[in-house]
Amino acid sequence: MDSSVLVALLSLIGTLAGSLGGILVSSKLVNYRLQQLENRVAEHNHFARRLPVVEEQIKVLSHRVRDLEAEKGAPNGR
Repeated sequence: MDSSVLVALLSLIGTLAGSLGGILVSSKLVNYRLQQLENRVAEHNHFARRLPVVEEQIKVLSHRVRDLEAEKGAPNGR
């Protein structure tokens, strides 16, 4: 076999191995970053579900405070 053919084949194998290695590493990085974004979205959704519950609790507590202030004869702030 001619030495130039051997060099060409070795170059092809090296190029393919390097390209595939780069693709695999890049794919792992993209998957990792997507997972991190999914975790952030899940955390945000958790807060988005809880916020209306907290708002309702604040309304209830606000009414209770107003009622207690009215019972005590304290001036209402509104």
